[in-house]
Formats: sequence, structure tokens, C-alpha cells
Amino acid sequence: MALDDALVRLARQIDAARYSERFLVNADEVARLRRHGAGELHRICAEFVVSVNRKLSVSELELSPSEYRPETFRDVGVNLIQISSQGRQMQIAFEAPSQLVAKEKFLIPYVLEGEVRTYNQKMLERFEIRSLLLFFCVTEGSVGWRFFDWRNRHTGGVDHQLLVSLMEPLF
Repeated sequence: MALDDALVRLARQIDAARYSERFLVNADEVARLRRHGAGELHRICAEFVVSVNRKLSVSELELSPSEYRPETFRDVGVNLIQISSQGRQMQIAFEAPSQLVAKEKFLIPYVLEGEVRTYNQKMLERFEIRSLLLFFCVTEGSVGWRFFDWRNRHTGGVDHQLLVSLMEPLF
């Protein structure tokens, strides 16, 4: 059983290396994937904000920037998306890693890396900011955002359920 698990892990690593090495010679494809990843992350956030705002009667979540266009993606430097309400903040900062495709900080090859931070005034007074690492991963046949919680080593997809779990403790 242990040998089978090791063989499966090795096979995945070999496939992932083959797939990621394909991008090492195609910088245009990586640039396209990065713009797509930025747009996908903004779409997830925008749909989340709209879904929550439909249920609110008094308050409102705000999304900044309110719209995303592929030409607004910054190849060099940090890109920022914020969701806020009443002094509670969710900040998502992401950027391109130094290599076209990286694997230093996460096991799955990625073309964008970042962090989501959540806080409110009480948390700031205690110097407490919650954070998760984010990666726009590329694997054979799929691309998508994944989070990594360094405190408990959990990982998963970035979706509305994750955003709810991050925003709920702020209120």
C-alpha cells in the first residue's frame, strides 16, 4: 500500500513537471494564463459580493475595483482586490512569481501567487490579521485558484464558501 502511494505521488510529480515545463518555452501562454487568473479571481469576488448584497437589507459589501479588464493586470508588482463593509476588510493581493511557472511555495505548479488577508478594527488593535496563501495553479487539463492555510496545512479551491468563512468572523 505504501509503495502504491509513493508511486502515485511520483507519477503526479512527473506529469506536473512535464506540464509546467511546457510553459517554460511559452511566455505568451503564461502571460495569457496570468491575465485569465486575475480575471477569474475578480469574477469569484464579484459574484460573491453580488450574492451577499442580494440578501442584505441595510448594509452593503463593496468591491474594489468594481470591474476587471485584462489590460489592468500588472505583470510587475502587486495586484489588489478588496471587499469591505463597515470597516471590515478582505484584501487579496497577488502577483506573478519570479519564474514563469513556480513550485517553490506550493506543490502544484502556479503562475500567480498571493495572499488573502482579513481584519476589522478590533483585530488591528490586537495586531491580528488572518491570512491564507493563494496560488493560480496550472495542471494538465485544468487551471484554477487554490488556497493554502499555513497554520493547519489545509488546501482547497477558492470559492464563495471560502470567502464566507473568511468574512463571517469579521462581523
